[in-house]
Amino acid sequence: MKMNLPNKLTIFRILMIPVFIVLFFVEFEGHTLAAALVYVVACFTDFFDGYIARKQNLVTNFGKFVDPIADKMIIACSLIAICVTEPIVAPAHVYKILVAVFTMLILSRELMISVFRTVAADKGVVLAADMIGKFKTLVQMMALFALLPVADFVVWNELAGIVFYYGGFILLSIATLLTVISGVHYIVKNRSVLEG
Repeated sequence: MKMNLPNKLTIFRILMIPVFIVLFFVEFEGHTLAAALVYVVACFTDFFDGYIARKQNLVTNFGKFVDPIADKMIIACSLIAICVTEPIVAPAHVYKILVAVFTMLILSRELMISVFRTVAADKGVVLAADMIGKFKTLVQMMALFALLPVADFVVWNELAGIVFYYGGFILLSIATLLTVISGVHYIVKNRSVLEG
């Protein structure tokens, strides 16, 4: 199968996932920041492959199938990474529980919407992302970029680490709320898919 540019970008994003994992867990100076930068590059390739595919009419069945999988993979890996990161402020156990709950809610929503879209596709219906979902994705990306490199920022500058820590946590809380709202809104808006 000949690969077009959007599909190559999608495959590249999948190949970045093991790089992200190694950078995050193999300790060296700046390793969590390096992992966060890989995450950001993956997010930008997600934007560009979709933009190019639509702009140049390069949408393929392969892309429609693999692109959302690549998105969910990098999100899941990033959320799990921050779940296992040691909190830098008290109460640590409360933070760990909340981040774990946020992760469960976000991943459950992503799984639910993926299955919902599959059901819609079987009926020949293409469901586009709505504005709430797009805003949720942006806030989520900002939250993870703030939280992933916290361990390095604390070493370099404790105040910066705390600012990123609290800022990222607040953004992740907002992203989780938007995740629940957008998931419910998406299904209610397209509930006709479930009829019959």
